[in-house]
Amino acid sequence: MKARLLFPVALIVTLAVTGLTGCQAATPSSSQAPAGSETSASAVLPVNSNPITNTSTAPGLTIVSAAVEDNVDPRTHAAIKDRLQVTLRNDTDAELTSFEIYYVMTDVTTRQSEAYYQALAGVTLAPKSQTTVSFDSESGPGHFPENSFSIYRSSKNQVDFTLEVSAPGVKPAHATATKGSGAGDAAD
Repeated sequence: MKARLLFPVALIVTLAVTGLTGCQAATPSSSQAPAGSETSASAVLPVNSNPITNTSTAPGLTIVSAAVEDNVDPRTHAAIKDRLQVTLRNDTDAELTSFEIYYVMTDVTTRQSEAYYQALAGVTLAPKSQTTVSFDSESGPGHFPENSFSIYRSSKNQVDFTLEVSAPGVKPAHATATKGSGAGDAAD
């Protein structure tokens, strides 16, 4: 009886691991002002450390805003569902490309935290312009995958975010954002 039970369990575990292996490579899509032309709904999994190694001290990249609740569409200014939404500005006279983002979310009650990293392949920011990128797993320009099981989506406590965005040749930009206690778009 045990031998017949072990084979199906082993098969299920093998299939589950194989399926998760395909989800581990978070290869987000592209974005340009208004953030890109390709999109991806790939899974994004937590990381153990920040892989960004940019040591530039040259100014030029600014996070204009970072929001995780009470979001608005950057073009229409209409209310949209909560998501991590970051508006970037290029203050230089040169085009910026090869963006990376690293963000940590921390539940202020439980102190549990998760960190995420994504290379924002294809994001190009012209001189003296800005763009907004969203992490919501929606399709369309400027949308990148998120972990729908993250603390941000599962905790009803306040969740604080710290963000770092990097592009070669300029100093990384930093920002914070906060999701108040409550359930998603419900009143806090």
